[in-house]
Amino acid sequence: MAGSEAAWQAAQAGVDVVLHEMRPAVGTFAHRTGQLGEMVCSNSFRSDDDEGNAVGLLHWEMRQAGGLIMAMADANALPAGGALAVDRDGFADAVTARLRAHPRVRVETGEVASLPAEGHWIVATGPLTSGTLAEAIRAETGAEALAFYDAIAPIVYAETIDMNTAWPQSRYDKGETEEERTAYLNCPMNREQYEAFIDALLAAEKTEFHQGETADYFDGCLPIEVMAERGRETLRHGPMKPVGLTNPHKPEEKPWAVVQLRRDNALGTLYNIVGFQTKMKYGAQTHVFRMIPGLEEARFARLGGIHRNSFINSPTLLDDQLRLRSRPNIRFAGQITGVEGYVESAAMGLLAGRLAVAEMRGRPLGPPPPETAMGALVTHITGGADARTFQPMNVNFGLFPPADARGGRKRRRERYKAYTDRAKTAFSQWLAGQVESAA
Repeated sequence: MAGSEAAWQAAQAGVDVVLHEMRPAVGTFAHRTGQLGEMVCSNSFRSDDDEGNAVGLLHWEMRQAGGLIMAMADANALPAGGALAVDRDGFADAVTARLRAHPRVRVETGEVASLPAEGHWIVATGPLTSGTLAEAIRAETGAEALAFYDAIAPIVYAETIDMNTAWPQSRYDKGETEEERTAYLNCPMNREQYEAFIDALLAAEKTEFHQGETADYFDGCLPIEVMAERGRETLRHGPMKPVGLTNPHKPEEKPWAVVQLRRDNALGTLYNIVGFQTKMKYGAQTHVFRMIPGLEEARFARLGGIHRNSFINSPTLLDDQLRLRSRPNIRFAGQITGVEGYVESAAMGLLAGRLAVAEMRGRPLGPPPPETAMGALVTHITGGADARTFQPMNVNFGLFPPADARGGRKRRRERYKAYTDRAKTAFSQWLAGQVESAA
């Protein structure tokens, strides 16, 4: 995401770009193709609400900046209530086609194994950076790379979901169209079924780590069995919460818990199980997930998995231009910088591309103001966070400067609207300043 967006921004600004992609010559366990925009985990860009949600605001900023990732996400959007979900194959194909067709972009396949000494470079290798390049980064920074563990949710074939048990409905019927209001499939559990499911989760055989490794998970992507270990009610108040839903098969009966599935492709033939990232072994997954009412006969297009995600300690290593302090010809962007999520990663790529072009042309550009979503993220990873406890972070309003002195006493929706109004003004001014500078 980040590398694709950085290349697009630089090329659109009139700079020739070489985009290095090691896949498919050098693969990863999680990727299936060599496409430039392949989505590995979820197919969701999360909330698209640009007035009450920080990630929705980030969507808005990227659209205003002519972001490729958001444009292709919009072009391949699937119904998902108030969220922006995409057909992952169509999205990857579109991102790849646009970049390969751009007259200023040349895509070269092959692994980059070292940090180049000359030229302007952006390292956007993501959480699955090749071992060789990771070693080169560690050698340059003089520090061990930090890491957390990320987990992938399973995908189910739609035709194998029992619709006599499941039903289509977005939580609280959210969405402007009927298709959006029915974008999720819901599988209800009574209390007995839920308790049996939790028992099976806790008892299931899990993936073991190598000797000396510890599981330092990112809280926004916890495996469901890890959540269950934190308390038997944790899932029922998290991804399996039953609120905002009515079972039309049994309208008088309130479910004790509900498993939601979100459409994963435009055809509607695949659904992913929302929030069900897992480190269970494959055999255990099949057994446990078929305990979910409506999924007794489910067939899986992909089972869940777990992988090690690496990121650098950006507060100590990067300046506010996303440059490596020890090698300022090299910028870092994307999830390797310690942002979490597709949108956040792409946003740092967008920013890195623009910053690099401005520097090359002798018109240095400051990062967006910290009142903006993009600015709040870059401020956090390049000095706002405590380097001693630095961990991957999604965009959230807690990263923004307070909107006003009375913000804490306002109702949350009003407070968030104040944040987004202020951010849109500041981001628009930042973009306008670049146009004036170019003129």
